[in-house]
Amino acid sequence: MQSYLNASLKNVHTFSIEQTCDVLVEVTSVDELISVYQDPQWSALPKLMLGKGSNMLFTEHFSGLVIINRLSGIELTESSESYSLHVSGGEDWPSLVEWSVDHGLGGLENLAMIPGCSGSAPIQNIGAYGVELQDVCEYVDILCLDTYTVKRLSKDECLFGYRDSIFKHALYGKAIVVAIGLTLAKEWKPCNHYGPLKSLPLETLSPRSIFDEVCAIRSSKLPDPSVQGNAGSFFKNPVITKDHFDRLSALYPDIVGYESNDMIKVAAGWLIDQCQFKGVIEGGAQVHPNQALVIINHDEASAADILRLAARVRQAVLGKFDIPLEHEVRFMGQDSETNLDKALEAMA
Repeated sequence: MQSYLNASLKNVHTFSIEQTCDVLVEVTSVDELISVYQDPQWSALPKLMLGKGSNMLFTEHFSGLVIINRLSGIELTESSESYSLHVSGGEDWPSLVEWSVDHGLGGLENLAMIPGCSGSAPIQNIGAYGVELQDVCEYVDILCLDTYTVKRLSKDECLFGYRDSIFKHALYGKAIVVAIGLTLAKEWKPCNHYGPLKSLPLETLSPRSIFDEVCAIRSSKLPDPSVQGNAGSFFKNPVITKDHFDRLSALYPDIVGYESNDMIKVAAGWLIDQCQFKGVIEGGAQVHPNQALVIINHDEASAADILRLAARVRQAVLGKFDIPLEHEVRFMGQDSETNLDKALEAMA
């Protein structure tokens, strides 16, 4: 286990913005993780478990302990009907999806290239191209921070929702995901009804062909964080009433939306694009010129640059479409998670 004082966070989150924390620790086992929480020298410090840092913006110096998740290992078993994967929380998610396709396992291919680690996947209930983690998740193993014991939650107990789960609510700050269990049916059924996947030839449809197409789409639309710092989709796709959508459709016939139960999920990127924000710069931050849903670290951006640009985008969409955008990126303040309004207030 390695620990560092007054450590830089630039290389542990994909925005790659210069920020610091009081202490940074890397853990490779559940026992090490428990020892960090029980260590008296760090008992009074706020603590943050961080995987790949792919969905995080540090808005200021974090006066606490950042724990980097290095838990590794993938176990594969099978029954007559399905494959079961037990995946340690620190495993890289894009690598896991590629590994599954390479091993002839179908079910994860639509979730290719979603940045982050496996332990973060259930917290966010990650999803793309018609598939969400909850569709393949069997269980989630958590370290309970009151007893320091590992408990297994069933899929139902995780209370998955759109980019949501129990880990953002009742278990927030009370548990850490240390492993996930995935079940992939041997009788593979493609999910190719979403967006550009519809155009794939049916006669060649396979987990590999969907994986390759998703990778090609994401590579063409989303900037590589190693080249341009970013956290992927900055805002969630908002969900509005059908009546609201119908009124907007009358004004904007090409508005992009999808049915979601009795509501309509609207493409946030389309909304931002209609407000002419592609390429807009605020200090060192920029709305990506090709993908309006992504804010990038264009030129040594500060957290303040990102926050100001996000606020401008949100206000423009609200004014034009009467739709409030909610940021998908998590904001971490001085000692706890925060939101755009509070972060802007702290910055003032």
